[in-house]
Amino acid sequence: MRIALLEDDEDQSRLIELWLTEAGHTVHGCTNGADFQRSVRNSSFDLLIIDWLLPDTSGIEVLDWVREYVDRQVPVLFVTVRDSEEDIVRALSHGADDYMIKPVRRMELLARISALGRRTQPQPDLHDLMFGVYHLNVTERTVNYQDAEVQLTPKEFELALFLFRNAGRLLSRGHILESVWGRRPDLNTRTVDTHISRLRRKLNLEPENGCRLTAVYHHGYRLEFLTENQEETA
Repeated sequence: MRIALLEDDEDQSRLIELWLTEAGHTVHGCTNGADFQRSVRNSSFDLLIIDWLLPDTSGIEVLDWVREYVDRQVPVLFVTVRDSEEDIVRALSHGADDYMIKPVRRMELLARISALGRRTQPQPDLHDLMFGVYHLNVTERTVNYQDAEVQLTPKEFELALFLFRNAGRLLSRGHILESVWGRRPDLNTRTVDTHISRLRRKLNLEPENGCRLTAVYHHGYRLEFLTENQEETA
């Protein structure tokens, strides 16, 4: 998973980043609320880990900002020394999905992250996927549009599968690059934009087909499946 970590203790941050990286996650660490908000605003993540006590703000204020301005599907794990029942209830009532009390134990942290991922992330599906007029055959790696197979390159199929499985989520270009191409998100490339344009044209990802693939300025893309009312107003 792509994880954004907000932890002002640099030693603790490096330790958590090491644990998560060794477990196969990609971690983007920040030591203050302003940098964290900037990172989350400009990219997309599968999980956010937030400390409570910060030099420029509080974890609760950051959490409130996340729930107001960021995709509400992203899970938030609080990791803090504050251990009172009132603190735990407050964090959960403000939108945290889980709460850990420091000192953090490696295996417990990884287990909680895994559990949050299972609850919130689309799970790999080896069966055919049906989305209205679209039929994705995961085994044969083909896409049919209105019962006719569309010729896609292997990378175009991987991109289509990633977008369809994450329908409704706002995905940054960096997130897409890491997930589909396995490349660093800071590379200066128009690979994602080029492939998105081809995919939109080949699959006719338009409201008349019950879906909408939109670009979000300075951020990335969102694929949405529309209701009948949305199709009429699109």
